[in-house]
Amino acid sequence: MNEAATIRRIAVYCGSSSGTNPAFGEMAVATGREIARRGFELVYGGGRVGLMGALADAALAAGGTVHGVITTALLNAEVGHRELTTLDVRDSMHERKARMAELADAFLALPGGFGTFEELFEVLTWTQLGIQHKPIAVVNVDGYWNFLLEQVAHSTTNGLVKPHHAELLRHGTTAYDAIEQLLLPLAPPSPKWP
Repeated sequence: MNEAATIRRIAVYCGSSSGTNPAFGEMAVATGREIARRGFELVYGGGRVGLMGALADAALAAGGTVHGVITTALLNAEVGHRELTTLDVRDSMHERKARMAELADAFLALPGGFGTFEELFEVLTWTQLGIQHKPIAVVNVDGYWNFLLEQVAHSTTNGLVKPHHAELLRHGTTAYDAIEQLLLPLAPPSPKWP
């Protein structure tokens, strides 16, 4: 059996907007606190607005270490959080995402929009292809990720996602539960083909 993942840093993907459901902001705060409480470093997109800002502020307020990774353009648009432990500024979104993935030992996704979807699917794909071997989970607050989890199951039923690859996407309904999922042993990497 594989040992549990050794995690020092957790990258969290989430919205730069707060959304319309107050539960999303509450969960961003709870996630920041839980990451700090466990002594993990938070890696995130470096924003001071929306769910990203709530997440970072909560981790900092709980005494946590927060490493933001942002692009020059977003920093210049004044959405960058300048009170972080570390603010890492990159030229492009590609560099930003690569840096976050490089820093992270595990990945969590809170509610978010297109950017969050894209980031989550990129790390899932990298894990499926064996480019990395790191745990990934979503915090399914108020059923936000239900449709995604159903789509993964539907794709598996239709033979487009292998069952062992579907298991790469873990989930919990609270920050505590989702982080517990990240700490479970990882299955050995499995090839996408044949």
